[in-house]
Amino acid sequence: MKKEVWVVKASGEKEVFSVEKLRRSLERSRVLPQLVEEVVDHVVAELKDGMKTSAIYRHAFSYLRRKQPSAASRYNIKKAILDLGPTGYPFEKIIAEILKTRGFSIEVGKILQGFCVSHEIDVIAKNKKRFIMVESKFHNQAGYKTDVKVALYVKARFDDVNKRLPEDGKKIEAWLVTNTKLTSDAIKYAACVGIKTIGWNHPPDGSLQQLIESSGLRPLTCLTSLTNYHKKQLIAGGLVICREIADNKGILASIGLNKARADRVIKEVEELCRKENDKR
Repeated sequence: MKKEVWVVKASGEKEVFSVEKLRRSLERSRVLPQLVEEVVDHVVAELKDGMKTSAIYRHAFSYLRRKQPSAASRYNIKKAILDLGPTGYPFEKIIAEILKTRGFSIEVGKILQGFCVSHEIDVIAKNKKRFIMVESKFHNQAGYKTDVKVALYVKARFDDVNKRLPEDGKKIEAWLVTNTKLTSDAIKYAACVGIKTIGWNHPPDGSLQQLIESSGLRPLTCLTSLTNYHKKQLIAGGLVICREIADNKGILASIGLNKARADRVIKEVEELCRKENDKR
């Protein structure tokens, strides 16, 4: 591709389309090498100035879905997180499960008494040495940014709770985790006051995307064999992670799937889980 093509991001910002960026995202999703170039050629053929990045994603995803469904599921991860809404609870569960894979004991939605008032904490993670208080900010629209006001809010809550340290004397860590992006001021302020910030692509080492990929925990919304209606039913029933379906196969019949359809879902889940376990 010789001519520069300008595309529009979810935030409304414009940037030059990058073939290499698309190729890296496909390789990270473990698309078969020969298929990577097919997808790139397919997307480049459809490119137009002013095209939205969401449309580019749809072209790549639809092609992958036909050719390599398991890779399509992995490629779908960012949108799959957005699709967990409208409430933030499934996202909190994803964060909790990620921390659990790192050896922490987890509590979700726990009330902690601060010095002045009590606070409901989205996720609390503890081990022998650490006590982490996580404030999660879930957004179901791409392009949304978590700003400095949220970081200020987290700092105020943290300070109130921190005045009443746990009985074992562990120092409390404050984390702000979002599935989209953080503004530069939010990142700068949080770093200044000692709050750890995690966004979709932030920080460069340890972003939310990297944490999800390294943990092997995939939201069930990434599955291509389930309709949106059935995904919402499963989430309403408390399931969030693909492996929870593998551990509770009978749940598919309860949401109205016949055996043939349920078998297709289980096959996709097992293939996805197997691939992730092999990677780890």
